[in-house]
Amino acid sequence: MNSSKLLVIKIGSNVLTQENGLPDLSRMEHLVSQIQGLIAEGRKVVLVSSGAVAFGRQAIPLQEKLNPVFKKQIWAATGQIRLINAYRERFEKLNLPVAQILVTKEDFRDRKHFLNMKNCVQALLGQGILPIINENDAVTITELMFTDNDELAGLTAAMIDADTLILLTNVDGIYTGNPSDPTSELITTVSSAMPELSNYISASKSSFGRGGMLTKYAMAKKSADLGIQVFIANGKRDHILEEFAQGKINCTKFEAKRSTHSTKKWLAHGASYYKGEVTINEGAKISLTAAVIRSLLPIGITKLEGQFSKGDILLIKDENGQKIGIGRAEYSSKLALERLGQKNQKALVHYDYLYLFGND
Repeated sequence: MNSSKLLVIKIGSNVLTQENGLPDLSRMEHLVSQIQGLIAEGRKVVLVSSGAVAFGRQAIPLQEKLNPVFKKQIWAATGQIRLINAYRERFEKLNLPVAQILVTKEDFRDRKHFLNMKNCVQALLGQGILPIINENDAVTITELMFTDNDELAGLTAAMIDADTLILLTNVDGIYTGNPSDPTSELITTVSSAMPELSNYISASKSSFGRGGMLTKYAMAKKSADLGIQVFIANGKRDHILEEFAQGKINCTKFEAKRSTHSTKKWLAHGASYYKGEVTINEGAKISLTAAVIRSLLPIGITKLEGQFSKGDILLIKDENGQKIGIGRAEYSSKLALERLGQKNQKALVHYDYLYLFGND
């Protein structure tokens, strides 16, 4: 923990919201002070924060009969201003400037746009400015929404090559049963060798956020597999980030595997926003999953679905529909269809831009 130099800290809705649904400003102030402490120690921090809807709900009363989607859009749009200003006021008292970055899942699809975001965050960090990232809830629609801000935090950690991801929620971590059951025990360490833990986890969602512990577990496991250590910890507990810095934190830690190349990290998260699907034959499947790394050639492709351009993300499946991996298209779907099944053609997916599920 003491070696953590680049951290993404995600603060969940339940951490920043009181039981009555209004913002918990004292909790925000406490966390702001601890984040400043981490930065003062020489660490770089990117903050992913929920809470805009809670701030909007506090300021803008709306009719009960109003469409729920419109309600959320209005509260998100008005609350985001109040959320970022609340952070700005508290961080500026500690002489730490902040910046706001609002994103949608669409922003992560395009490699150039992805790199522009990465460069922006790195430039801010280079100038000693704290980036505060949130989903642009005012404009996102259901199919393009992140599962919740845990997914956004995982994507952000992968994007900037962070070594540590801290997911702050309102419980100490993952338990062997329901956290409210006194017989349940906290699982303090999750290693890659451990069996699947999802059976332990309650599927219920949090009071104010979109996600629950299952989504946190899935995102934490994926991030750890990519070489990022992950902590699921209780943001409602005082001095939680100080305990992290001291190596005394009581939480669930996911041990990181060997770090993966940044391009592979980007691809690893692409399973939820690919532009096209590629079905490959058995020979191509054997070739791709062999010990020697190979590219995906048109001769091994039997079917293409969707329209895509050079640089878009593709889902690769076998002829039984099993998902094999994710890759970046080297050319458009129009050219790919013309070359389908042909020999001596340029690879549709180069091995440098191929991520196989279940592989490091």
